[in-house]
Amino acid sequence: MSARFDAIGMVVSDMAASVAFYRRLGFAFPEGAGTQGHVEAELPGGLRLLLDTEEVVRSFHPEWEPPSGGSRTSLALRCDSPAEVDSLFAELTGAGSPGELKPWDAVWGQRYAVVLDPDGNGVDLFAPLPAE
Repeated sequence: MSARFDAIGMVVSDMAASVAFYRRLGFAFPEGAGTQGHVEAELPGGLRLLLDTEEVVRSFHPEWEPPSGGSRTSLALRCDSPAEVDSLFAELTGAGSPGELKPWDAVWGQRYAVVLDPDGNGVDLFAPLPAE
């Protein structure tokens, strides 16, 4: 088989807000990305995060409508430490992103939190807890 996983694509309602949000999480989008209809950021391991505006999607798929009834996508980002989960959650919510789940120590051994991106998609922040 020659097909291989290469990218994660997301449709966004406000490119500038989405680029600013994901830049705070360390995604490197090119200059001027906030004004484009399609942008890409390289991820570790060669994967890419692709963002497209609703207008771009409708240009090749006119019948497309955004999903209703809540988010259907989430990204999970591993932090270096439990303290970084807390810090990043505070930074993002302080910048106006809704916090869906405040940092907590999960029973599966991780410090865990969830913030929402500008389109309401969950972004999970986690780090392994120190061994007891």
